[in-house]
Amino acid sequence: MANILVVDDEENIRELYREELESEGYTVFTAESAEKALEILDREKIDVVILDLRMPGTDGLAALEKMMVKKRDLSVLINTAYAEHRNDFLTWLAEDYILKSSDLTQLKEKIRQVLAKKGKV
Repeated sequence: MANILVVDDEENIRELYREELESEGYTVFTAESAEKALEILDREKIDVVILDLRMPGTDGLAALEKMMVKKRDLSVLINTAYAEHRNDFLTWLAEDYILKSSDLTQLKEKIRQVLAKKGKV
């Protein structure tokens, strides 16, 4: 099954996503910061990154740019509570832009779509 990296500064979000995605059969790594996420990308084979935008330190947009420089074929799903960043040209590097919700149905569907394109389903 696929490896997913969840990058969010909120611990409760990371843990909720970990539980939900592991129940779907994915291996889930979590990072509380962009810096930690980049470290994980250096040592693990990650298929999909779920990336928050507003985080202390390096924000999600800067992290996205660094991730894409490291691994051009990396699939990133932006997952944020803030719709206003949708028009930022850097977000176009991501596969999709999803607004956070307590219902993870849309996020799970986007993950399946990305993995299907990669032949990982």
